[in-house]
Amino acid sequence: MVATDIVLLASVNYKFICYSSDVCYISSDVTRALDELELSIQRVKVTTTPDGCVLDLFFIRDNLELLHTKERQNETCEQLHAVLGESCISCELQLAGPQYDNLLCISSMSSVVAEELFRCTLSDKEIRSQALSPDVRELKKASVITDNSLSPSHTLLQINCIDHKGFLYDIMRTLKDCNIQIAYGRFSTVQKGRRELDLFIRHQDGKKIVDPEKQEALCSRLKLEMLHPLRVVITNRGPDTELLVGNPVELSGRGRPRVFYDVTFALKSLGICIFSAEIGRHSAADREWEVYRFLLDENCTFQLSNMVIRNQIVDKVRRILMGW
Repeated sequence: MVATDIVLLASVNYKFICYSSDVCYISSDVTRALDELELSIQRVKVTTTPDGCVLDLFFIRDNLELLHTKERQNETCEQLHAVLGESCISCELQLAGPQYDNLLCISSMSSVVAEELFRCTLSDKEIRSQALSPDVRELKKASVITDNSLSPSHTLLQINCIDHKGFLYDIMRTLKDCNIQIAYGRFSTVQKGRRELDLFIRHQDGKKIVDPEKQEALCSRLKLEMLHPLRVVITNRGPDTELLVGNPVELSGRGRPRVFYDVTFALKSLGICIFSAEIGRHSAADREWEVYRFLLDENCTFQLSNMVIRNQIVDKVRRILMGW
Protein backbone atom coordinates (compact mmCIF):
# COMPACT_ATOMS: atom_id res chain seq x y z
CA MET A 1 0.00 0.00 0.00
CA VAL A 2 1.18 3.53 -0.74
CA ALA A 3 0.46 6.73 1.15
CA THR A 4 0.85 9.82 -0.99
CA ASP A 5 0.94 13.29 0.54
CA ILE A 6 0.61 16.25 -1.77
CA VAL A 7 1.31 19.71 -0.41
CA LEU A 8 -0.24 22.37 -2.61
CA LEU A 9 1.28 25.83 -2.53
CA ALA A 10 -1.05 28.63 -3.57
CA SER A 11 -2.59 31.50 -1.65
CA VAL A 12 -3.68 28.70 0.74
CA ASN A 13 -1.28 25.80 1.32
CA TYR A 14 -2.54 22.23 1.44
CA LYS A 15 -1.34 18.69 1.94
CA PHE A 16 -2.97 16.06 -0.22
CA ILE A 17 -3.00 12.50 1.15
CA CYS A 18 -3.75 9.57 -1.13
CA TYR A 19 -3.50 5.90 -0.20
CA SER A 20 -2.72 3.59 -3.08
CA SER A 21 -1.71 -0.02 -3.68
CA ASP A 22 0.61 0.93 -6.58
CA VAL A 23 3.93 1.03 -4.76
CA CYS A 24 6.21 1.74 -7.71
CA TYR A 25 4.67 4.00 -10.33
CA ILE A 26 2.27 6.17 -8.37
CA SER A 27 4.64 9.15 -8.77
CA SER A 28 4.25 9.04 -12.55
CA ASP A 29 0.46 8.60 -12.40
CA VAL A 30 -0.02 11.40 -9.87
CA THR A 31 2.32 13.65 -11.86
CA ARG A 32 0.20 13.16 -14.98
CA ALA A 33 -2.97 14.00 -13.08
CA LEU A 34 -1.45 17.10 -11.49
CA ASP A 35 -0.17 18.29 -14.86
CA GLU A 36 -3.64 17.99 -16.36
CA LEU A 37 -4.99 19.99 -13.41
CA GLU A 38 -2.37 22.74 -13.99
CA LEU A 39 -0.77 22.08 -10.61
CA SER A 40 3.01 22.58 -10.75
CA ILE A 41 5.17 20.23 -8.70
CA GLN A 42 7.87 21.91 -6.60
CA ARG A 43 9.32 18.91 -4.80
CA VAL A 44 8.62 15.23 -4.19
CA LYS A 45 9.74 13.04 -1.32
CA VAL A 46 9.25 9.27 -1.43
CA THR A 47 9.78 7.27 1.75
CA THR A 48 9.44 3.53 2.30
CA THR A 49 8.00 2.62 5.70
CA PRO A 50 9.02 -0.48 7.75
CA ASP A 51 5.73 -2.21 6.95
CA GLY A 52 6.35 -2.03 3.19
CA CYS A 53 4.22 1.03 2.49
CA VAL A 54 5.47 3.99 0.48
CA LEU A 55 4.81 7.61 1.41
CA ASP A 56 4.89 10.04 -1.53
CA LEU A 57 4.97 13.68 -0.46
CA PHE A 58 4.23 16.14 -3.27
CA PHE A 59 4.75 19.89 -2.88
CA ILE A 60 2.93 21.72 -5.63
CA ARG A 61 1.63 25.15 -6.65
CA ASP A 62 -1.78 25.85 -8.17
CA ASN A 63 -1.23 27.77 -11.40
CA LEU A 64 -4.88 28.85 -11.38
CA GLU A 65 -4.71 30.00 -7.73
CA LEU A 66 -8.15 28.52 -7.07
CA LEU A 67 -7.29 25.73 -4.67
CA HIS A 68 -8.81 27.61 -1.77
CA THR A 69 -12.24 26.92 -3.30
CA LYS A 70 -14.16 23.78 -2.45
CA GLU A 71 -14.92 23.18 -6.13
CA ARG A 72 -11.22 23.16 -7.04
CA GLN A 73 -10.38 20.84 -4.14
CA ASN A 74 -13.10 18.39 -5.15
CA GLU A 75 -11.94 18.51 -8.78
CA THR A 76 -8.39 17.69 -7.69
CA CYS A 77 -9.42 14.68 -5.61
CA GLU A 78 -11.82 13.38 -8.26
CA GLN A 79 -9.20 13.65 -11.01
CA LEU A 80 -6.62 11.78 -8.94
CA HIS A 81 -9.17 9.11 -8.09
CA ALA A 82 -9.92 8.68 -11.80
CA VAL A 83 -6.24 8.37 -12.76
CA LEU A 84 -5.23 5.99 -9.96
CA GLY A 85 -8.38 3.91 -10.26
CA GLU A 86 -8.92 1.13 -7.76
CA SER A 87 -5.41 1.56 -6.35
CA CYS A 88 -6.48 4.89 -4.83
CA ILE A 89 -8.20 4.18 -1.52
CA SER A 90 -8.71 7.70 -0.13
CA CYS A 91 -7.86 11.36 -0.76
CA GLU A 92 -7.58 14.21 1.73
CA LEU A 93 -6.39 17.84 1.62
CA GLN A 94 -4.67 19.51 4.58
CA LEU A 95 -2.85 22.79 5.19
CA ALA A 96 0.89 22.60 4.51
CA GLY A 97 2.31 25.04 7.04
CA PRO A 98 5.09 27.68 6.90
CA GLN A 99 7.94 25.15 7.15
CA TYR A 100 7.58 24.50 3.40
CA ASP A 101 8.19 28.09 2.26
CA ASN A 102 11.68 27.61 0.76
CA LEU A 103 11.05 24.71 -1.58
CA LEU A 104 13.17 26.08 -4.42
CA CYS A 105 16.35 25.90 -2.33
CA ILE A 106 18.03 22.91 -3.97
CA SER A 107 20.62 20.67 -2.34
CA SER A 108 24.28 21.48 -2.97
CA MET A 109 25.83 20.22 -6.20
CA SER A 110 29.47 19.27 -6.78
CA SER A 111 31.49 21.39 -9.20
CA VAL A 112 32.10 18.34 -11.43
CA VAL A 113 28.39 17.61 -11.78
CA ALA A 114 27.58 21.30 -12.30
CA GLU A 115 30.22 21.59 -15.04
CA GLU A 116 28.78 18.54 -16.80
CA LEU A 117 25.18 19.72 -16.49
CA PHE A 118 25.62 23.35 -17.51
CA ARG A 119 28.39 23.19 -20.11
CA CYS A 120 27.59 25.20 -23.24
CA THR A 121 29.08 22.87 -25.84
CA LEU A 122 28.99 19.16 -26.59
CA SER A 123 31.71 17.03 -28.12
CA ASP A 124 31.37 13.83 -30.16
CA LYS A 125 34.65 12.61 -28.70
CA GLU A 126 33.67 12.94 -25.05
CA ILE A 127 32.79 9.64 -23.37
CA ARG A 128 30.15 10.96 -21.03
CA SER A 129 26.40 10.81 -20.64
CA GLN A 130 25.95 14.05 -22.58
CA ALA A 131 27.77 12.72 -25.67
CA LEU A 132 25.90 13.37 -28.89
CA SER A 133 23.40 10.72 -29.95
CA PRO A 134 22.42 10.44 -33.66
CA ASP A 135 19.29 12.53 -33.05
CA VAL A 136 21.26 15.26 -31.34
CA ARG A 137 23.79 15.23 -34.18
CA GLU A 138 20.89 16.08 -36.49
CA LEU A 139 19.99 18.95 -34.17
CA LYS A 140 23.54 20.20 -34.58
CA LYS A 141 22.81 20.71 -38.31
CA ALA A 142 20.25 23.42 -37.54
CA SER A 143 20.36 26.38 -39.93
CA VAL A 144 19.61 29.88 -38.63
CA ILE A 145 20.08 32.85 -40.96
CA THR A 146 18.91 36.46 -41.18
CA ASP A 147 17.95 38.49 -44.25
CA ASN A 148 17.27 42.24 -44.39
CA SER A 149 16.55 42.47 -48.13
CA LEU A 150 12.89 41.38 -48.14
CA SER A 151 11.32 43.94 -45.81
CA PRO A 152 11.96 47.65 -45.26
CA SER A 153 11.01 47.47 -41.59
CA HIS A 154 11.71 43.91 -40.42
CA THR A 155 14.52 41.37 -40.44
CA LEU A 156 13.65 37.95 -41.80
CA LEU A 157 14.79 35.13 -39.53
CA GLN A 158 14.85 31.72 -41.25
CA ILE A 159 15.21 28.55 -39.19
CA ASN A 160 15.54 24.98 -40.46
CA CYS A 161 15.89 22.32 -37.79
CA ILE A 162 14.98 18.76 -36.87
CA ASP A 163 11.59 18.75 -35.19
CA HIS A 164 11.40 18.19 -31.44
CA LYS A 165 9.00 18.75 -28.58
CA GLY A 166 9.11 22.39 -27.58
CA PHE A 167 10.52 23.54 -30.94
CA LEU A 168 8.43 26.73 -31.00
CA TYR A 169 8.76 27.21 -27.25
CA ASP A 170 12.58 27.20 -27.41
CA ILE A 171 12.59 29.75 -30.22
CA MET A 172 9.97 32.03 -28.67
CA ARG A 173 11.50 32.07 -25.19
CA THR A 174 14.92 32.85 -26.68
CA LEU A 175 13.59 35.74 -28.76
CA LYS A 176 11.64 37.01 -25.76
CA ASP A 177 14.74 36.92 -23.54
CA CYS A 178 16.66 38.80 -26.27
CA ASN A 179 13.94 41.51 -26.42
CA ILE A 180 13.07 40.65 -30.01
CA GLN A 181 9.56 41.36 -31.29
CA ILE A 182 7.80 39.16 -33.85
CA ALA A 183 5.52 40.84 -36.39
CA TYR A 184 4.68 37.83 -38.54
CA GLY A 185 5.56 34.16 -38.63
CA ARG A 186 5.06 31.11 -40.82
CA PHE A 187 6.09 27.54 -40.15
CA SER A 188 5.86 24.45 -42.31
CA THR A 189 4.58 21.00 -41.53
CA VAL A 190 7.19 18.42 -40.60
CA GLN A 191 8.97 17.02 -43.66
CA LYS A 192 11.46 14.18 -43.24
CA GLY A 193 11.68 14.99 -39.55
CA ARG A 194 12.60 18.63 -40.12
CA ARG A 195 10.69 21.87 -39.71
CA GLU A 196 11.12 25.29 -41.31
CA LEU A 197 10.17 28.57 -39.67
CA ASP A 198 10.17 32.11 -41.11
CA LEU A 199 9.83 35.03 -38.71
CA PHE A 200 9.81 38.76 -39.44
CA ILE A 201 11.39 40.32 -36.39
CA ARG A 202 12.74 43.60 -35.06
CA HIS A 203 14.25 45.13 -31.96
CA GLN A 204 12.03 46.27 -29.12
CA ASP A 205 12.57 49.85 -30.30
CA GLY A 206 11.00 48.95 -33.66
CA LYS A 207 14.23 48.88 -35.67
CA LYS A 208 15.60 46.12 -37.88
CA ILE A 209 18.56 44.03 -36.76
CA VAL A 210 21.28 45.41 -39.02
CA ASP A 211 24.37 45.06 -36.83
CA PRO A 212 26.26 41.94 -38.10
CA GLU A 213 27.53 41.16 -34.60
CA LYS A 214 24.01 41.23 -33.16
CA GLN A 215 22.77 39.07 -36.02
CA GLU A 216 25.51 36.52 -35.37
CA ALA A 217 24.89 36.58 -31.61
CA LEU A 218 21.17 35.96 -32.10
CA CYS A 219 21.72 33.11 -34.58
CA SER A 220 24.31 31.47 -32.32
CA ARG A 221 22.03 31.73 -29.30
CA LEU A 222 19.14 30.15 -31.20
CA LYS A 223 21.34 27.30 -32.45
CA LEU A 224 22.52 26.60 -28.91
CA GLU A 225 19.01 26.61 -27.48
CA MET A 226 17.75 24.22 -30.17
CA LEU A 227 20.76 21.91 -29.87
CA HIS A 228 20.83 21.81 -26.11
CA PRO A 229 17.45 22.89 -24.64
CA LEU A 230 17.63 20.28 -21.87
CA ARG A 231 20.58 18.82 -20.00
CA VAL A 232 20.42 15.24 -18.73
CA VAL A 233 23.13 13.54 -16.66
CA ILE A 234 23.31 10.61 -14.28
CA THR A 235 25.82 10.46 -11.47
CA ASN A 236 26.50 9.22 -7.95
CA ARG A 237 25.16 11.02 -4.90
CA GLY A 238 26.87 9.28 -2.03
CA PRO A 239 25.91 5.60 -2.29
CA ASP A 240 22.87 6.41 -4.45
CA THR A 241 22.31 6.95 -8.17
CA GLU A 242 20.98 10.37 -9.13
CA LEU A 243 19.45 11.56 -12.39
CA LEU A 244 19.63 15.30 -13.03
CA VAL A 245 17.74 17.30 -15.65
CA GLY A 246 18.38 21.00 -16.18
CA ASN A 247 16.72 23.60 -18.36
CA PRO A 248 17.14 27.39 -18.63
CA VAL A 249 14.66 29.58 -16.78
CA GLU A 250 13.03 32.38 -18.74
CA LEU A 251 13.86 35.93 -17.69
CA SER A 252 10.25 36.11 -16.50
CA GLY A 253 11.12 33.41 -13.97
CA ARG A 254 9.12 30.62 -15.58
CA GLY A 255 10.56 27.16 -16.09
CA ARG A 256 9.98 24.73 -18.93
CA PRO A 257 6.53 23.04 -18.88
CA ARG A 258 5.97 19.29 -18.32
CA VAL A 259 9.58 18.34 -17.57
CA PHE A 260 8.75 16.52 -14.35
CA TYR A 261 5.96 14.56 -16.02
CA ASP A 262 8.12 13.54 -18.99
CA VAL A 263 10.97 12.34 -16.76
CA THR A 264 8.69 10.27 -14.52
CA PHE A 265 7.03 8.80 -17.61
CA ALA A 266 10.42 7.82 -19.06
CA LEU A 267 11.53 6.19 -15.81
CA LYS A 268 8.22 4.35 -15.52
CA SER A 269 8.61 2.98 -19.05
CA LEU A 270 12.04 1.65 -18.03
CA GLY A 271 10.68 0.05 -14.87
CA ILE A 272 12.69 2.35 -12.59
CA CYS A 273 11.12 3.72 -9.42
CA ILE A 274 11.93 7.10 -7.87
CA PHE A 275 13.14 7.14 -4.27
CA SER A 276 13.00 10.93 -3.96
CA ALA A 277 12.86 13.99 -6.20
CA GLU A 278 13.33 17.72 -5.84
CA ILE A 279 13.10 20.77 -8.06
CA GLY A 280 15.13 23.92 -7.51
CA ARG A 281 16.94 26.84 -9.09
CA HIS A 282 20.69 27.06 -9.75
CA SER A 283 22.75 29.92 -11.19
CA ALA A 284 25.48 28.97 -13.68
CA ALA A 285 26.92 30.25 -16.96
CA ASP A 286 25.42 33.72 -16.36
CA ARG A 287 21.86 32.44 -16.26
CA GLU A 288 19.37 30.75 -13.98
CA TRP A 289 18.51 27.08 -14.39
CA GLU A 290 15.69 24.90 -13.18
CA VAL A 291 17.15 21.62 -11.95
CA TYR A 292 15.26 18.38 -11.38
CA ARG A 293 17.03 15.83 -9.18
CA PHE A 294 15.82 12.23 -8.93
CA LEU A 295 17.31 9.65 -6.58
CA LEU A 296 16.62 6.32 -8.26
CA ASP A 297 15.45 3.23 -6.42
CA GLU A 298 18.16 0.56 -6.64
CA ASN A 299 15.55 -2.22 -6.36
CA CYS A 300 14.96 -2.56 -10.10
CA THR A 301 16.03 -4.88 -12.91
CA PHE A 302 18.90 -2.57 -13.97
CA GLN A 303 22.40 -2.44 -12.54
CA LEU A 304 22.43 1.32 -12.06
CA SER A 305 26.18 1.35 -11.47
CA ASN A 306 26.78 0.05 -15.01
CA MET A 307 27.86 2.88 -17.34
CA VAL A 308 26.13 1.34 -20.38
CA ILE A 309 22.86 1.13 -18.44
CA ARG A 310 23.27 4.70 -17.24
CA ASN A 311 23.75 5.97 -20.78
CA GLN A 312 20.64 4.07 -21.86
CA ILE A 313 18.65 5.75 -19.09
CA VAL A 314 19.93 9.19 -20.09
CA ASP A 315 19.14 8.52 -23.75
CA LYS A 316 15.61 7.33 -22.93
CA VAL A 317 14.88 10.35 -20.73
CA ARG A 318 16.28 12.76 -23.32
CA ARG A 319 14.26 11.18 -26.12
CA ILE A 320 11.03 11.45 -24.13
CA LEU A 321 11.80 15.06 -23.26
CA MET A 322 12.50 15.87 -26.92
CA GLY A 323 9.49 13.92 -28.20
CA TRP A 324 11.51 11.43 -30.27
